Amino acid sequence: MSYVGQSIKRFEDPRLVTGHGAFVGDLTLPDILHAAVLRSQHAHARLRGVEVSAARALPGVVAVLTGADIAGVLAGIPTRAMTGERAVDALQAPEYPLLAHDKVCYVGQPIAVVVAQDLYVARDAVELITVDYEPLVPVLDPDAAARDDAPVIHEAMGTNVAMRLHQRAGDLEGAFAQADHVVRQRYVVQRVVPAPLETRGVLAQYQPQEDLLTVWNATQAPHRVKHFLVHLLQRPEQTVRVVAPDVGGSFGVKDCLFPEDVLIPYLALRLRRPVKWIEERRENMLAYHGRGHSLDIEAAVRRDGALLGIRVYVVADIGAYFLLTTPSAPFNVCRRIIGPYHIPAISIELVGVLTNKTSTGAYRGTGSPEAAFGIERTMDLIAHDLELDPAEVRRRNFIPPDAFPYQAATGLTYDSGNYVQGMERALELLDYPHWRARARQQKPDEPLIGIGLATFLKSSGAAGDHRVESAEVTITPSGDIIVYTGISPHGQGSETSFAQIVADEMGVYPAQVRVRHSDTALFPFGEGTSASRGLIVGGSAVYAVV
Repeated sequence: MSYVGQSIKRFEDPRLVTGHGAFVGDLTLPDILHAAVLRSQHAHARLRGVEVSAARALPGVVAVLTGADIAGVLAGIPTRAMTGERAVDALQAPEYPLLAHDKVCYVGQPIAVVVAQDLYVARDAVELITVDYEPLVPVLDPDAAARDDAPVIHEAMGTNVAMRLHQRAGDLEGAFAQADHVVRQRYVVQRVVPAPLETRGVLAQYQPQEDLLTVWNATQAPHRVKHFLVHLLQRPEQTVRVVAPDVGGSFGVKDCLFPEDVLIPYLALRLRRPVKWIEERRENMLAYHGRGHSLDIEAAVRRDGALLGIRVYVVADIGAYFLLTTPSAPFNVCRRIIGPYHIPAISIELVGVLTNKTSTGAYRGTGSPEAAFGIERTMDLIAHDLELDPAEVRRRNFIPPDAFPYQAATGLTYDSGNYVQGMERALELLDYPHWRARARQQKPDEPLIGIGLATFLKSSGAAGDHRVESAEVTITPSGDIIVYTGISPHGQGSETSFAQIVADEMGVYPAQVRVRHSDTALFPFGEGTSASRGLIVGGSAVYAVV
């Protein structure tokens, strides 16, 4: 019997649905301390002073940390280098301090951390900290922020434009000159807040007798967190261990490194006691946003609906600083804007702009939904303006099956595909002609009927280092099979799917397979879960070793 593809009950579920999961918020240690964070109430302001004496004097308070205390001691938050196959024309990321010192640049930016005997004392102490703000005019509109006369958020940069990319291919001027019709539209994809059931959380413990720093972090990528902690805390690699216990969802937010991810381990080292911080929901909504793009698209088409070329101008609202995945979403918008269509000529220009808002990053598809919205709505407008069927417009523009492997004008290589066949099957299941006819013939007093079409093309598993993963399989004397993987799931069910793969290849029952993950002490390498890579890349690594 083959187990791959079978619907079996997930091995993870009994523990989780009966309340026996172990999330960061559930963990405790002897002599534990609790942390709370003071955050900016202003989107843009200079800090003339931060007075913490009253907070430090509150009984039960163990430490208060400000930006002045760590200046020159701890470096700021890193971002991703956009090089190689993900190279951009320009990327200038401002320094992102762990705690603000000279100024604050968005509402919610950390200013101070209080550590106390219990969480309630820590929160009370935060209320005792007084901040002398000099409010500045906030820069909120990314289009206005990109202008030369706009107030500059980070003076050292001299501009708010932090990221640029311009891709060109084909004869775009000729395409528009030959066009029978041009469609123009602006698409705004507003910011969204990822809201996983479990907010972020960090617990750190330093054991001086072993010189071991152990960090429990609600992260998608414990090995990546360890990598940055080793460098930011300047510690030998073997003295840092990162564990991701049960993680209650993410949507991309837990794939980044945040100030608290560094500050809590730093405080545990400094105080020689365990320190725990759990993000409140309001903090969660101020810490990270997704989307935040506008796309201006011009499409040159023939009267039969065939695309000759497109001109795209993308403005990405970066926020005040770059996080690790901040450059990925706008870059992906540009790479994936053509979708499954053959477009002979393109011009795609990206401008990433700093504003006095929360930083943006990867969220649910990382640029793909933004790109699909823009090109799919454009296809519908073409159909509307030329009085063509929306399905026919797509059919005429799909990359034909005999064109694969297809080198897209944006730089991607599509290995295979039969998009017409997939859409025709969907239309058949929908009974598309019937419902299109019903929509045209409906009476004024009937509920409105609309038929929406959209095609969506997305690579899974990302590229570059994200295509690399490791696994190891061992057999115990009792016959149990243990799988070690660098994948770190946050709800994907990897334990079950990996057990199915191993069971098929080794001729055993899935119940005989144990999957171990999310602990840097168990397995030395891993990229974690993001970009739909869990089963595709991690599962392939497991398959390769068995």
